[in-house]
Amino acid sequence: MAICTRLFQIALLLAVPTAALPVQGATELAQGAEIQGLVRHSKTRDPVKGALVVLTCPCLTAARETTTDDNGHYSFEGLPPGAYSVQVLAGQADVSKLLTLPARAKVRANFSVDPSNEFRRVVRVKSTPVRQGTAVGREVNIEEFRNVPTGSAHSREFTSVVESSSAGGVSLGGIREPSEPPNREGYAHLSESAFIDVGDHPLSTFSADVDTASYSNVRRFIGQGQLPPPDAVRIEELVNYFPYAYAPPVAGRPIAVHWEVAECPWSPGHVLARVGLQTRAIAAKDVPKRNLVFLIDVSGSMGEPDKLPLLQRSMMLLVDQLRSQDTVAIVVYAGASGVALPPTSGREKAKIRNAIAELTPDGSTNGAAGIREAYALARASFAKRGINRVILATDGDFNVGTTSEGDLTRLIERQRSSGVFLSVLGFGRGNVQDETMELLADKGNGNYAYIDSLHEARKVLVEQAGATLVTVAKDTKLQVEFNPEKVASYRLIGYENRKLADEDFDDDRKDAGDMGAGHSVTALYEVVPVGVASSATTHAKLRYQSERSSTAQAKAGEWMTVKVRSKPADASRSELQEVAMRGVPLAIADASEDLRFAAAVAQYGMLLRKSEHAGNASFADVARQAKAARGADTGGYRREFEDMVRDTMRLADRKID
Repeated sequence: MAICTRLFQIALLLAVPTAALPVQGATELAQGAEIQGLVRHSKTRDPVKGALVVLTCPCLTAARETTTDDNGHYSFEGLPPGAYSVQVLAGQADVSKLLTLPARAKVRANFSVDPSNEFRRVVRVKSTPVRQGTAVGREVNIEEFRNVPTGSAHSREFTSVVESSSAGGVSLGGIREPSEPPNREGYAHLSESAFIDVGDHPLSTFSADVDTASYSNVRRFIGQGQLPPPDAVRIEELVNYFPYAYAPPVAGRPIAVHWEVAECPWSPGHVLARVGLQTRAIAAKDVPKRNLVFLIDVSGSMGEPDKLPLLQRSMMLLVDQLRSQDTVAIVVYAGASGVALPPTSGREKAKIRNAIAELTPDGSTNGAAGIREAYALARASFAKRGINRVILATDGDFNVGTTSEGDLTRLIERQRSSGVFLSVLGFGRGNVQDETMELLADKGNGNYAYIDSLHEARKVLVEQAGATLVTVAKDTKLQVEFNPEKVASYRLIGYENRKLADEDFDDDRKDAGDMGAGHSVTALYEVVPVGVASSATTHAKLRYQSERSSTAQAKAGEWMTVKVRSKPADASRSELQEVAMRGVPLAIADASEDLRFAAAVAQYGMLLRKSEHAGNASFADVARQAKAARGADTGGYRREFEDMVRDTMRLADRKID
């Protein structure tokens, strides 16, 4: 079975011996935490030599790996605290453990495996000449790697074999550059929001968005050494990837509405307004029965290691979390569709794992037939007052059957009325049909996530496949009314494809985003106060209408009023909440860590999109601001963002050069 894709770069100069490569400092090792353990044969209990052990965590800039010694022992030292995934690969064995590592702790994780086949590590390599002084060497980009059974068909997809030494060195043999598949990735064009004159349009209306696919997709681009296309960058999804410290709603309210105003860090004189929504979390023991149907694309395009093989490893993480009352089914589709696993209780973990392991890619993609079959299976095992969800896992390449966007969305819209919602997991590169996958998730009352690593899979399928799948607020809409006495113009940052007509806010027939238990939504507005020059186009004088007159409330010092509409999960009528934002904007240094961090992420997105509104923002400022606002950083996601910004800075400088 393939292991998760990781993208990393190693500079190899022919004149430099392996011993000259930098090693981890003794001080760092002494101060860091440690993970160690033994890998034994599950039947003979003998130690397993040469098993590949892979360590992933958002607190690490890249995955770390080692192999077991003659006594089956492995260890990782000098580790920062964080949430880790440890995976062991030996033969057909593929087991993993999740653990939390406190600072300076020593944790032991032992494994039992059944290495029934000899495996080799296979990679895809690109090699280019580099010059350092008078020496000419090779810069080698190792793009993908996995364990592949000797003699298997999958091993023919690659061109080079890499052997790892116990000292961590790498030797390359038979390197030749493979041909890359044509890039067919599809992204919807996003026209960036301009500043809007309050006199012309005092209302801003949009749908809540809890998707996060754009962030992990951007991370994938940066990891493979290239800047993402601007349309792949949806700023609201970058901002909403991170957790924020919003208080839960009070009793009787489905959503808590939070707000904050501060100086805009990239545009002096402007104000940054943050609106935050938060639903109430539920305890793991209170999560209702889960009826999950995985609809898996097993077409030929899914054969790459960062597609179906990564999906299989991702699903294995979920299996460990299943309870006896949960049911899982698997429907596969390629040229035809079929049931690979009928609805099966979570107690039958071995049966579920075997069904996952037997999935193989083949054929073209008849997505529509699979969607129909998956919904039928979900309805047949429908859990009353439970979680009923079809989870579509694909690279988005729908090329057989119902392929038009209109037909697909109408199909999904008809199915959601049954109470079965649709979530979409995107995988891979070269074929990613981002626009289609996002649209299907939106129309299916679900969310869209992109899986670029096993750690992201853990976040989506383990941390978020419980309580957050419990929909508590359907069709969540926001409408902000700006006070013309305080605000000359405004700009909603991101949400370009989530905007609604103002009249849609009160229309309960109009679909909008859904929020699960414990979900949060963050929106940022850049506001130009009255008296500050604005780039917004003002309206022309009208012959038949006079200027609007201000109400008495406009003199009360309010910047804006935020209105939120949402429906309870089992209702068709929405409930309204309303809150006014007032007060003197804080200096950016005095704003909350959450606002400052969200502002840094928004600036990062604007720079990637080459926004004309980025002002004096720079990647260096983003890195500095993000580090200063890191806070407690549970899970290490903010630290990972800082590393990604630094990598982006190097790529941007290289592109300029």
